[in-house]
Amino acid sequence: MKLKIIFSLLLILSSSIIFLSLFEIDDKLELYLDKSVPFIGSEIIRPEGINGDGVKIAVIDTGVDFNHPDLLGWGPEGKVVGGYNFIQPGELPIDNNGHGTQVAGVIAADGQLKGVAPKAKIFAYKVSEDGDAVSSDLIVKAIEKAIEDDVDIINISLGVNRTNTQIERAVTNALEKEIFVVTAAGNDGPSPGTIGSPGENFGSITVGATYNNLTSSLVATLEVNEKPYTVIPMVGSSKLDEPIEGQVIFGGYGKQNDLSGINVTDSILLVERGSDIEDELLYFSIKEENSANAGAKALIVYNNEPGIFLGELVHEFVEPGYQPRIPVVSIDREEGLEIKEKISNNIFASLHLFFNPDFVAHFSSRGPVSPFYIKPDIVAPGAYINTTQNNASYNFTSGTSYAAPHVSGAAALLIQKNPGIHHHELKSLLLTTAERVSDAYGQEFALNDSGVGRLNIARASNATLIIEPPHFILNISPDFPMKEQMLELKSLENSLDNIKILFEGPDIFQFSYLIEENILQIRVKALEEKFGDYEARIILNQNNNEYVIPFLIHYTEGSVSVSQENGLLKFQIHNPDSWNFAKISVTNSNDGSTEIITATPEKKASMNVYENGQYWIEAKIRVDNNSFDAFDVIEVISVEEGISKPLEFFDIPEKQVGIVMIIVVIIAVVGLKISRMKKPIEV
Repeated sequence: MKLKIIFSLLLILSSSIIFLSLFEIDDKLELYLDKSVPFIGSEIIRPEGINGDGVKIAVIDTGVDFNHPDLLGWGPEGKVVGGYNFIQPGELPIDNNGHGTQVAGVIAADGQLKGVAPKAKIFAYKVSEDGDAVSSDLIVKAIEKAIEDDVDIINISLGVNRTNTQIERAVTNALEKEIFVVTAAGNDGPSPGTIGSPGENFGSITVGATYNNLTSSLVATLEVNEKPYTVIPMVGSSKLDEPIEGQVIFGGYGKQNDLSGINVTDSILLVERGSDIEDELLYFSIKEENSANAGAKALIVYNNEPGIFLGELVHEFVEPGYQPRIPVVSIDREEGLEIKEKISNNIFASLHLFFNPDFVAHFSSRGPVSPFYIKPDIVAPGAYINTTQNNASYNFTSGTSYAAPHVSGAAALLIQKNPGIHHHELKSLLLTTAERVSDAYGQEFALNDSGVGRLNIARASNATLIIEPPHFILNISPDFPMKEQMLELKSLENSLDNIKILFEGPDIFQFSYLIEENILQIRVKALEEKFGDYEARIILNQNNNEYVIPFLIHYTEGSVSVSQENGLLKFQIHNPDSWNFAKISVTNSNDGSTEIITATPEKKASMNVYENGQYWIEAKIRVDNNSFDAFDVIEVISVEEGISKPLEFFDIPEKQVGIVMIIVVIIAVVGLKISRMKKPIEV
């Protein structure tokens, strides 16, 4: 996860920034992070006196500028009541970068700007000086120090774009100490599987980013022959009332001479970024003007290097009086070249620019991180966020770094309202009451993109029912066509009456349920063999409050089943076709440790485990030259107390075993010689 991302340019280049640079904010005006905080509903519960008072929130980041008037003061009487500087031990954790100050402002600014929980207290743990390099060791130490300082919430808006077991264990340790941990998903989207540590931790709440309730939250969508592509509107383009449709034509670099010999009237023009002449500054405004003059209805600019980019039509070098006339979007090089290759087939495109504050930002990292649980958990505003900046200033910024503190602030409000609430109960309130988010075509974003949906503090505050788990995954196969899931219900008002259950899901599954006391038992049965991953939802209503529990169904052709006896797990592979090999991964959900074993039809697989708990089983089943996935989950309860894993010499990898054996032999020989040298001389 990067603290500084290219999409922060959104803030420097956006029309809203250009406007604000010319506009001096009235000192008497109170801005609740003027758009994003009211948008998630926190203003609705403020009349109840819910403002985060008494809640302690750790910000593990670049420090905090506690001289900022909205975050004023260090020590017991200030906003920043404690923390630690891991970069310069012995010095106060002052922020020299700005990132931590921006994060803290979203959570608890209390001045001209108001954060989500303005009366909450901040603990600042400085683990990075410049925001570019972050040591995983320091993140771990900061989590441990936050536990020692007895904070209520830990906000981590930084991390690494890979799995780090030390960070994962530290987060799990904090959760076990009843600390609510909020992590940013990262800014490596929109590709799948881009969430790293600590965002991939099973128990933390991982937050992706949506746009914001601003007119600058302009979103673009592009479909070419009904295939969607990721595009970004250039700064200066305007909202469309309806999509623009037309034939796609390639126009070189968008120069006048590129367009003079072709008919581009009413087309959607595709051009390459830059120029074919070295050092020529061919601004996007020039490409737009040439295209509009030639009669094009819209312009797509693909990158001249890998990746996507944000372009600017209105800038200091444009000709006086210039105004964009047609919408312009950018696209990455690979997708642009893909469209270019299809142009010979007379392809048609549909381009739309529209306002959608709940659109998942393109930079927001996506899941999955595991076939056994859903990430991200939730999304919150993370684009065009106006927040505190170093040196008593304010700044618009973008990234999941600023989505996460919206959730941390929301958690502070709920902790204040529900003293003694457990972290997993708090997670349930936030997730089951989230607002559903849809794309430009009215289709809900996939769970891997948006989790349960967008944070809605007002609904979470009004909720009286805790449902656990708040999302889950089921594994179904022809050998096991029906699966059950138990959900535990807990009422904050001591009533489980008047509960109504509805299901949303594919017709190939039959859904049913049974409520006994505080347990909701869900049953899902496959009615036909159409393998794949499917999303479904349980909609629970009680006393005019709606709770949504999404779940994912893995419907696989093969399966793996597990039995247990005295800590011994025995595996059985099922597949309709003859299989010849299987690799089985067994993951302990408590610490994420994984062991791998293999099986063949002739060789049954088994392994010992030495700790009770939930284990995730993933099998890669090979049939001829093809491989198929299968999954299972088992709750191990057969390990007797006092049994621990033995230290097994032959657990050492083969190469290291050879090295160790050589060392042992050398020591034995040298030791023998030494013993002989020390033998007394006989006279």
